[in-house]
Amino acid sequence: MATLIHTLADHSDDVNYCAFSSSCLATCSLDKTIRVYSLSSFSELPYSPLEGHAYAVHCCCFSPSGRELASCSTDGTAALWDTRDGRRLAVLPQPGASPVRVCRFSPHAAYLLAGAADGSVVLWNLRALKPYRLGKVKGGSLMACAFSPNGNFFVTGSSSGDLTIWDDKMRCLYNEKAHDLGVTCCDISSHPVSDSENGFKYFQMASCGQDNKIKLWLILFADFLGVQLKYKCTLDGHSAPVLACAFSCDGQMIVSGSVDKCVIIYETSTGNTLHTLSQHTRYVTTCAFAPHSPLLATGSMDKTVHIWQLDLKQPCAGDTVENESKVAVEDWSEDDVSAWLCAQDLADFVGLFKTNNIDGKELLNLTKENLANELKIESLGLRSKVLQKIEELRMTMVSVSVPDEFLCPITRELMNDPVIATDGYSYEREAMENWISNRRSSPMTNLPLHSLMLTPNRTLKMAISRWLETQQK
Repeated sequence: MATLIHTLADHSDDVNYCAFSSSCLATCSLDKTIRVYSLSSFSELPYSPLEGHAYAVHCCCFSPSGRELASCSTDGTAALWDTRDGRRLAVLPQPGASPVRVCRFSPHAAYLLAGAADGSVVLWNLRALKPYRLGKVKGGSLMACAFSPNGNFFVTGSSSGDLTIWDDKMRCLYNEKAHDLGVTCCDISSHPVSDSENGFKYFQMASCGQDNKIKLWLILFADFLGVQLKYKCTLDGHSAPVLACAFSCDGQMIVSGSVDKCVIIYETSTGNTLHTLSQHTRYVTTCAFAPHSPLLATGSMDKTVHIWQLDLKQPCAGDTVENESKVAVEDWSEDDVSAWLCAQDLADFVGLFKTNNIDGKELLNLTKENLANELKIESLGLRSKVLQKIEELRMTMVSVSVPDEFLCPITRELMNDPVIATDGYSYEREAMENWISNRRSSPMTNLPLHSLMLTPNRTLKMAISRWLETQQK
């Protein structure tokens, strides 16, 4: 069941986009502003609205930590804002000053992707605030983009109807004609799904377009196999162009908004329609699920944003940790810590942790003494429960923070017996032996191997052993 619980009507023109962080909702509009609201009360934050763009604001998005907000506009720029006080941190001008239609942070917040009406794509280095890579789609305006969960690849959608997959060096790896009349939006679920044919992990991608359709795809991001895109199915239900689509955080639902003024929520696994919401009076331009609560936001040309409460099973603690793993725990904001506490059934401590400014780094360093003497948690049982949850979090970090160079490119698992092939890359011996028993090309470059000789990489093996020892201390 989806219940309309609040309506925001502060914009004076069409709402173009909405985005959630763990504690806030941001909306942007043709009225040149971005507005930011607290999820606890749906009240506008003191520094809102954010003003600075000269023309309509088309898109906005939060960084993974929620500390920064990006926006982009017809004025040919993307802007970065501090979500703590609303300060504008930077203005990033698009080459050629073309209207910027869409922007996205990479999962690790190292880059901001900005796509424009002239088809230009810029990957901004956020530390240097300079373009890292430049590209351009073939024909049409760039209308949509989404990063792979690991941030090494991204997908763009254009008004010519193409979906294009790029690597982080801005090399075009794959192109697919997806929607005859143009792509309007795309999204990638962060939850992998198994493909029964070959056992690889695929990610689900949704795209929508002017052809009234939502298409589901299975996409494989793998350096050693190249990128693969497989059509899965089409979701019919809208009677007019579909302008927006988004996955829920657990990947189990897809929401879409359309020119037919309707919002439809689908079950991903079956394609069945779960809810049809028709409270907007003009085109639905944007929709987004909240990351840590059963909330859905939908925005429209009727100048409103509706907030919906979904009657859903809450995610378990393990699910939350998996979702949060996209942001290193030590980089969590205070709001991320609050969301984690709620997921661990420790919501009573949110106020205490916020008062003491406990972010991810502070959380990981908490001890029994800190909890008793500084946070004043008197109950021994409660202190033990908090410490147990923190220890589980530390163990989860160990499992997800293996240095990439220690992982076999074929299996993506920690190497036990690394060997160097004649392509210059290191692999797990058994995996590489199985590989060359069927083919004589490099898993990394796809070029022919000069020789099938495998040389033990003792230096790498020692480095892995030393790293494992540090994890056990």
